[in-house]
Amino acid sequence: MPDEILTRRDFLKGMAYSAIAAKMAGGKAVPSDKRRAKVVLVRDKNALDDDHRPNPSVIADMLDKAVMKLVEEDDPVRAWRKLVKPTDLVGIKTNVWEPLPTPKEVEEYIKRRVLDAGVKKDRILIDDRGAREKLSNCSALINACTLRTHHWSGIGGCIKNYIMFVEEPWKLHLDSCADVGSVWNLPIVKGKTRINILVALRPLFHGRGPHHYDPRYVWDYKGIFVSFDPVAVDAMGLKLLEVKRRAHFGMEIPFPTLTKHVVVADLKHGIGVSDPKRIDLIKIGWMEDVLI
Repeated sequence: MPDEILTRRDFLKGMAYSAIAAKMAGGKAVPSDKRRAKVVLVRDKNALDDDHRPNPSVIADMLDKAVMKLVEEDDPVRAWRKLVKPTDLVGIKTNVWEPLPTPKEVEEYIKRRVLDAGVKKDRILIDDRGAREKLSNCSALINACTLRTHHWSGIGGCIKNYIMFVEEPWKLHLDSCADVGSVWNLPIVKGKTRINILVALRPLFHGRGPHHYDPRYVWDYKGIFVSFDPVAVDAMGLKLLEVKRRAHFGMEIPFPTLTKHVVVADLKHGIGVSDPKRIDLIKIGWMEDVLI
């Protein structure tokens, strides 16, 4: 195994993770032992073409199935009408990180279904880096980003995708982005998110450095997670990357930095459920190499 994949420091950090996780809420947290969360994972073997590009009609069908299952509706338009109202100002929070942005096919699907739910075109906004300025007045938010490893937070997912709602996001990079979940309790965000969409069509499962991307460490998983709970959906994404890393490297290796922000978001900030034992993962569609 190349030296850059696993260092002694990484190994020691991994060994200490369990102890750190147990203390990260400062002994003041109340475990979410009475809460449960539901996450839907949908996969389709035709989600990507031979050049790894998303198939728009398949992506739309996948998301319809996942949202209907999550909302417990048998019609996609009725399902979306449970998520947004015609009077809502809807903000779609995406992610524009160049190697793995929120796929345009996912963005277009969301916009179409929000329109189908009765929201006028001029009441649908979409942004990433300008979210604080452009989306702060929205009454409903749709959170959509791609699953990947991340230099500062260990993994990038739905929790961290809201970091652009703060005025100085870099300040939340401290301590492995441990407190990035605090963003979800800000007045401009709290209670507004209708659904979280974590795209796992071609996740990035390993890398080193602030802007790492290596095509050796992406794979055609052809999946999408959806949930009302940003912590639960990230916990399932984290589990998927853990299993993939173990299968690829043949051993347990730590992430670029500790993924503590997922647990802190639960135990300290109370925005969701991080314990896999209290997450109901519903899998639909293609099951080959599902891994979790």
